Order: sequence, then C-alpha cells, then structure tokens
Amino acid sequence: MSWNPANSVAGVARLGRTLAFRLTAWYTLAGLFLVFAATASLYLVLLTELGRSTDLFLADKLHVLRTMLRERPNDSDALREEVELETAARRYERFYIRLLDDRGQPLLTTPDMAEQLDLARFAQETQGRAPVRLIGRQGQALLATSADAPVGRDAAHIDTIQVAIDISHEEELLARYRLWFWGILLGTVAVWPLVGYQIARRGIRPVEEVAATARRISSTNLRERIRPEGYPLELASLAGTFNNMLDRLEESFARISQFSADIAHDLRTPVNNIRGEAEVALARARSIDEYREVLESCLEESVRLSDLIANLLFLARAESPLTHLNRERVDIGELLKGVREYYEASAAEGGISLTAACGGAPLMADLDRTLMQRAVGNLVSNAVAHTPAGGSVTLSAGADDSAIRIEVRDTGTGIPPEALPKVFDRFFRVDTSRSQASGGTGLGLAIVQGIVILHGGKVEIASKPGEGTRVTLRLPV
Repeated sequence: MSWNPANSVAGVARLGRTLAFRLTAWYTLAGLFLVFAATASLYLVLLTELGRSTDLFLADKLHVLRTMLRERPNDSDALREEVELETAARRYERFYIRLLDDRGQPLLTTPDMAEQLDLARFAQETQGRAPVRLIGRQGQALLATSADAPVGRDAAHIDTIQVAIDISHEEELLARYRLWFWGILLGTVAVWPLVGYQIARRGIRPVEEVAATARRISSTNLRERIRPEGYPLELASLAGTFNNMLDRLEESFARISQFSADIAHDLRTPVNNIRGEAEVALARARSIDEYREVLESCLEESVRLSDLIANLLFLARAESPLTHLNRERVDIGELLKGVREYYEASAAEGGISLTAACGGAPLMADLDRTLMQRAVGNLVSNAVAHTPAGGSVTLSAGADDSAIRIEVRDTGTGIPPEALPKVFDRFFRVDTSRSQASGGTGLGLAIVQGIVILHGGKVEIASKPGEGTRVTLRLPV
C-alpha cells in the first residue's frame, strides 16, 4: 500500500481537533513553561548569589588591607601573611593581591601572581576602581579591582591595593548548571507529552463513557443511564443533567405513544359511527324521516369530531413557544359572573347550585379574556357533569402578594387519589364509560393547564372521593 500525503495530513488534522490532543498540547506547553521558569529562576538566583559572594569577598579584602595600612602600617608580618600566605590555603577560590607604594613600585605581591596574570594589563584594567572581569595567562576567569589605601593615621602617603580572585570554579558550576538546564528542558519535551496524554486520556474517559451511552440511545431504547459514581464533580453534574434529560425524553416518548393511541381511538369512534350510519342507510330504500335521523346522527358525530380536532389544535398552539396572548385588563369578578351565567341553565337543569363569590373590591389582572373564560368554563363544565342533584359548584377569586387565585369547588363524586396525578394528561378519563356516554374527550383539564401555563401560572387540584373537588388556578400578579 503506497503512502498518501493527503491521508497523512487529514489524519494530523483530525488528531489536532481531538480533545485529548489539545489537552496534551496545553499540558506540554504549561509543563515546559513551568520547568523553564523554575530552572531559569534558580539559575538567576545562583548567578546573583555567586556574584554577590565574590563582590563581598573583594570588598572584605580591600577593607582588611586598608584598615591594616591605616592602623598598623609598620606591621609588615601581618601584611605579608594577608598578601602572600593566606591565598595558599585556598584550593579552588584562589586570590591574588599586590600592594604598590605611591610611586607605583610593588611592596608586596602574592607568589606566582606574575605567572597567572598579565600584571601590566591588570594594572591598566583596574584603574577605574570598579570590579572587572579578566582572563588569566592559563585561561582562567578572574574578577579584579583596586583601591587607594592611606598609610598611617596621618595619611602620610597613599598606597594602591590590587586584588584579583579566581572565579573559574564558579564559571564551571554555572556551565554545569546550564548543561543540566538544557537537559531538563529536553527531558521535559520528551517525557511530558506522554505524561500529558495519559492524564488527558484519563481525564476525558468519563466524557467518552457519556458519548458511548448517548450512541446507544434511540427512540426504542431510552432506558440507558450514566452512572456518575466516581466521576469528578463537574462531570457528575453533567451526568445527572444528562440522566434527567433522558428521563424527560422517556416520559415524553411514552406520552406521545399513549397520545397517539388515544387520539387514534377517539378519532376512530366518530368516524366508525358515521360510516356505520351511512352503510345502514344505504343498505335499502328508506323513508325521508329515516334519512333525516341518519343525517342528524352523522351531524352529531361530525360536531364531536370537529370539537376534538379543534381541542387538539388548540393544545398544539398552546405548547408552541411562538404563541402570543392578547392580554387586556380584566375584572376577575366580572369574568366569573359571566361564566356562571353561561352555565347557570345547565346547572339548574341538573338540580345543582352554581354561585360566584368574588369579594368586595374589584380584582384586576392582565389576562387573555377569551382563553381564561375557556379555562374556567371547562372547570365549571366538569364540576357540573360530576356533581349529583342537590350539590353545589362555587366559583371564587382572591389574591396575595405573589399570585391571583381562581378556585372552582364542587361537592361532586370526587377523584380517587391514584388518578389525581394523571387528570391533566390528554385523553385521561377517571370514569371511561361515563365520559364516553357524555361525549367527553378527556382534553378539558389538559386545555385548562395549557392556558394557565401560557399565562405563567400553575394549576393545583385537591379532591376526596364522595366529598368533592377543588381546582385552583394560580396566576402571577
């Protein structure tokens, strides 16, 4: 198989886009920078301290000799010991001293100083009195300086002190350090990418597990979950969020499947009724009255089918984020009175007392009047349908600092505790046979919840079998 440069370039490009490669690159650069900064800082500290130590040594020697010349100018033995003998005891950091009189003639000189230094150049270079760096006759590095020294307390004449210290050992130490410095940097460049890659791979392993779990998820497999045990805190939070999302998706898919089954059933019933009536009517010749009865039955089923479709379209629009409310200033008390008047006849027909209690002061709110009338109307319709003769249905409203409350309370049959969490689901019926007989579709409370959510509120329900039901709409002030 031949080598293809284009494939190699593409492979490098793909590698460069991986998180592991990027983390490795950043780890390597960060490690290289830290090692460089640390070793360079140590080198600078070492260089500074060595230079400071050498400068202090030169200053100390000059001070000692100047003090001896001023205080004990006739103590030649002490001067000779300081100039000629002390340096012999040093093996690595040798120093050289020459004492000149006021005419420039040498008085005392460290042995073998002439063999190690070019004295003429030494004298010329140190005339400025500042420490200078020199190269000796053997190629060694030296730091040299000179100073004037008054002789005696009366300073009868001025001698000159010339001092040089061998700093070859310090130069070798710094050279070895620089060698180690570059060796450490090269080792960092060689080793750190491997270490960084292992760290990066270990760090992104939970991310890969999350990705593997996500790849196994499909519309038919929503049971997969991520186990966040042992993950870092950030990834554990991500795993928890991902699991919560999967829970919501699984619940949504289950609701969609149930919704599809329910809508198919509810649409099939009126369609089959219309088809059956038509087939029976066409089976043989019939009278005008019989055809009229068939048409009336078909019309009734068509109205039911139309209402069902209208309710479904309304729920679809209510769940759309683009739905807008036509808000206006609404008197809640007047709205409840209007709903009571609309359902008063049907309530009276069933022997049910229907009242609206709204307090004294007007309760105003910015609402979509039509939608809110529909929500309260659905609640009243349900209450009337499930309250036996002699019972009552009460509409009331109130407010506190955070919300406006609209309540519909009845003394009807109530709802079993196990059914309460499902009453706002689409097509859910507590009593299936009764709902079908009364033409209910199970969408009334779902529509109520959709309208209240559109207004930014929430719906609460409380019920006891045989005692009645209370539904509360809470709308933000």
